[in-house]
Amino acid sequence: MGEHAQIIRTQVGIVGGGPAGLMLSHLLAKSGIENIVVEKRDHETIKNTHRAGILEAGSVRMLTDSDVNGRVLTHGMEHEGIDLRFNGVSHRLNFTELVGATVTLYPQNEVFVDLAAARARDGGDVRYSVSDTEILDLTTDTPKIRFTGADGQAFEIHCEILVGADGSQGICKWAIPAEHRTDNFIEYPFAWFGILTEAPKSSDELIYANSPHGFALISQRSDTVQRMYFQADPDEDASKWSEEQIWDELQKRVDGPDGFQLKRGPIFEQMILKFRSYVCEPMRYGNLFLAGDAGHTVPPTGAKGLNLALADVKVLFEAIDSYYATKSKDLLDGYSEKALRRVWKAQNFSYWMTNMLHTRKDANPFEVKRALGELDTVAGSRYGQQYLAESYTGWPHS
Repeated sequence: MGEHAQIIRTQVGIVGGGPAGLMLSHLLAKSGIENIVVEKRDHETIKNTHRAGILEAGSVRMLTDSDVNGRVLTHGMEHEGIDLRFNGVSHRLNFTELVGATVTLYPQNEVFVDLAAARARDGGDVRYSVSDTEILDLTTDTPKIRFTGADGQAFEIHCEILVGADGSQGICKWAIPAEHRTDNFIEYPFAWFGILTEAPKSSDELIYANSPHGFALISQRSDTVQRMYFQADPDEDASKWSEEQIWDELQKRVDGPDGFQLKRGPIFEQMILKFRSYVCEPMRYGNLFLAGDAGHTVPPTGAKGLNLALADVKVLFEAIDSYYATKSKDLLDGYSEKALRRVWKAQNFSYWMTNMLHTRKDANPFEVKRALGELDTVAGSRYGQQYLAESYTGWPHS
C-alpha cells in the first residue's frame, strides 16, 4: 500500500476516534497543534454503542473548560453520593460532605457525540470508516500511519508524534515489541448481566449491593430509561432469561427489611459484560504514546475507565504542548511514568471495589463474612467513607 499511498504530513497522528482520541485532538487544535485522527468505525456506530458513564468532576471540567459544549451540564445527572447496600441495609455515602466533590452520570457515547461535534465545528480532520490501518517507524523522527480511507484511497500519515487511542482491541499496543512491553493482566471470575429498561428511576443515585445471591448495581440513564446489572457467570447466556426471571433476580439482591422495591418496566436490552484488568507498561515506545483503553482496562465497578482515558489525555496533551512550545522532551519522557501512577491507583481501587462487593461461587463462609466486615468498616467509619469517596470522585488531574 505504501508505494501508491497519498502522503499527508501533520504534527500528531492519532489512531482511534473514541473519546480519548477526539479529546486529545480537540485540545491540541485549540493549542494550534496540527493533528489527524483515523478511526475504523463510522460515526453512527460509535454514537449508538450505548455504554454507561460516570464522569469525575475533573472529566466534566475537561469538557466544559475546553469549550466542547455544555450538554454534560444540561443533560448529565449530577450525583452527590452513592448507596452501599449490604445485609439488606442501605448506607449512603455523601461525597459532597465527605470530600467536597460530585460525579455526573453521562453516557460515554454522549461524550463521543459532543467531542465529534466539536471537532466538526472547529474543522478538525477526523477520518471515520478507515481500514487496513498499520503503524510503523515508531522509533524514528517520522512515525507513520498507513490506512485505506472510506473511499478506497490509500494514505500514509507522516507525523512527529503518534498516539494510540484505539481501545483495548486496537493495534497500537501490539506494535510495541514484546521484549519492550510488559502485559500486566488478570481476569475476574465475575461478569455483569446488564439490562436497559423503560421504567422510572428506582433510586436517584447508584446503589451498589452486596447480597448472599451476588452483587447488583442499580443505576440510571434518564428519567424514563434505567440501567441495571447483577453478578453472573461469565459464560451465562443472557438471551435465555425471561424478563420476569431478570427482575426477580435483581430484586432478590436488593431485598431488605426496609421493603425496598425496584420499579419494573419492559426490558429492551440484555447482555453479558465480562471484565478484566490490563496494564501495558510502558505506555510509550519511541514516538508512540498510548492513551486510554489502548494502554489499560479496568473492571467497571469503580467507574474508572473513561475517566482514566481523559486523565491520560490531559497529561499527554500537556507533554505535547510543552514540546512544541519549548522543544523540551522532558514531559514527553515522563508521560508513561506519570500516567501509570494514576492507572495503578485506579486499578487498586477497581480491584478492591470488585472483590469487596462480589461473591465468588466457591467462596467459603469465612470469605463471605470477611467481606461483610470490610463493608461494615467502610460504611461505619468516616475515614473509610472518605477513602472510597475520594477514589470514586477522582484524584486531581495531572
